[in-house]
Amino acid sequence: MKIRPFIVSTLLLFFTFINGVIAQRIVILQQGKPTSIRGLSVIDDKTAWISGSNGYIAITNDGGKTWQWQQIKGFEKADFRGIEAFSNKEAVIMSSGTPALILKTIDGGANWQLKYRNTDTSFFLDAIGFNDARHGFILGDPIKNKFLLLETKDGGNTWNKYNDSPIASTNEAAFAASGTCLRTINHNILIVTGGSTSNLFVLAPNKDWRKTSIPIIHGKSSQGAFSIAKSKNQLLIVGGDYQHDKHADSTACYSNNNGTTWQLTHNSPSGYQSCVEYINADTFLSTGTAGSNITTDGGKNWVQINTANFNVCRKAKHGNLVLLAGSKGKIAILTP
Repeated sequence: MKIRPFIVSTLLLFFTFINGVIAQRIVILQQGKPTSIRGLSVIDDKTAWISGSNGYIAITNDGGKTWQWQQIKGFEKADFRGIEAFSNKEAVIMSSGTPALILKTIDGGANWQLKYRNTDTSFFLDAIGFNDARHGFILGDPIKNKFLLLETKDGGNTWNKYNDSPIASTNEAAFAASGTCLRTINHNILIVTGGSTSNLFVLAPNKDWRKTSIPIIHGKSSQGAFSIAKSKNQLLIVGGDYQHDKHADSTACYSNNNGTTWQLTHNSPSGYQSCVEYINADTFLSTGTAGSNITTDGGKNWVQINTANFNVCRKAKHGNLVLLAGSKGKIAILTP
């Protein structure tokens, strides 16, 4: 059978895409700690922090080769699902569950100061994000049909309710799976949701909240959008159903017009994905209990590169280091 020129071109593009992705590998750095890691903040190519369940946090200053672990005294039962670090000395962590807690260190974790505590059982904190070292937000599940949003203007020392938070539909919520259902990008606040519906909420400076429906699977409490990431030209959202994590349909979508319209990916990730992170150019990494996947064309096509279970992946704010983390203290690195 004669092969038409456009088929040959398509095949060449496909194999070029595959070969570029295959070069990327995920290498386990360590595992075996009694903690499920969902908080990850990578500062540069040397320094990164993690936070997890059972009150554990850790820091590396050599690109992930070695880690200094501690179980924060007095908070051994806390589930620290979110962390924002600013240096090898300063970091802010938040716990999900009751009580809702926010702690801060300015001496590399030697001492932690309690900055916020709320015993109201309706408070469940999902994610933390900072515009800069002073101005940050913490997202929580809806209370009386409004998402909880806490704000700090002094680097996490004091926190107050942000009154202009988005309105939630019945049974709509956010997921505290990787700390990336909330992103603060160029002083915009981006929130993705799930449950009864999947939405993107965007708050730009001096604007009102803009709500856009997104085509991620939803309808059940285990389904929805879990994470959002942005490059210069694209927005990507991943999610799925964590109770049926091998289900791959409608688990990722992308937008080329700043979130006004969305398209489902052509080749989806391997299943439920709890986190997506921008790497460079048109390359994004996603991960979840169904494995890790890479796209090099801005989210149109995905290829699975690892089958291991992870919760979160993050790239250095100032550098190229990309780390992943998950259950049982597992930490890994994405290699070129």
